[in-house]
Amino acid sequence: MMKKAIATAVVAAAFSATGATSVWAADLPVKAPPAPVAVASPWDIAFGSWVASDYNFRGITQSAHRPAVGTYFEPRYNFSSSLQGYVGIGGESIDFPNHAAAEIDFYGGIRPTFDKLALDFGVWYYYYPGGTCFNGAFAGCNANLPNGNVIKADLSFWEVYGKATYTVNDQFSFGGSIFYSPSVLNSGADGEFLAGTAKYILPSDWFPKDWGMYFSADVGHWFLGTSDNFYAVAGFPNGIPYKSYTTWDLGVAFTYKVFTLDLRYYDTDLNKGDCNAFTSDHTASGVFSTPINPGGPGSNWCGATFIAKISVDTAVSALK
Repeated sequence: MMKKAIATAVVAAAFSATGATSVWAADLPVKAPPAPVAVASPWDIAFGSWVASDYNFRGITQSAHRPAVGTYFEPRYNFSSSLQGYVGIGGESIDFPNHAAAEIDFYGGIRPTFDKLALDFGVWYYYYPGGTCFNGAFAGCNANLPNGNVIKADLSFWEVYGKATYTVNDQFSFGGSIFYSPSVLNSGADGEFLAGTAKYILPSDWFPKDWGMYFSADVGHWFLGTSDNFYAVAGFPNGIPYKSYTTWDLGVAFTYKVFTLDLRYYDTDLNKGDCNAFTSDHTASGVFSTPINPGGPGSNWCGATFIAKISVDTAVSALK
């Protein structure tokens, strides 16, 4: 009996190890291997372009109140979800007194973020190639411009900057910035530009899909130093103590996907004489005498103006 029981157990074990076990295993659910997780590239490229009825920089036209175009290309690298590095190149059409061909911008920096606070630190170089010197008192220059103004051939200069933006909620954000240059427009005068900004985006459910609208405003003050003697006038033989000034703008923008139509009012507190002394405006006319513009013409480049601008802005990551 003992031998028979052992034999029966062996047969049962063999059956379990072969047929029965494999049938039960086949009935069990089999988990598929996990799908590979796509790793987002830390690299991205932002780019865009615009066309406007005027190109305005800190309240002063750069295109003699004529239409202008611009474009930019900005590679970015995300070191982490809260730190981005970037470099960029841009270009704008201009109409300067020295007949420079264009404005070419080279810039780069980092953008740290801390929850709702976004920071931006960098350096910007404004390059104006192809200029001609107009100043009959300096060797190698042409005679003064027809209206008596003088201008250097090279107006290129650089600035360092810091910006901060705080996003209160989906609708409202505000911020401030500071820019510094040791020689604004290669004039020899240092400059510190302080600015504040605010933006209100209307709720998205007020508009059809992909449409939007926002209001924004900016105010800034440019603290300007004294130029070198290239721009000397009677009473200031060593250079002009440029008039520091305040500028502001207010506008409304309509957005559709990557397109923006911006309608904006700009103004400054510079009078026509002091504006001419700073800009050397080749279109200035009349006589608007001030201490730094004795007997000189007056420029409307710093006055109130309304500008319409259409732009497109996107990034490679948004096209995927």
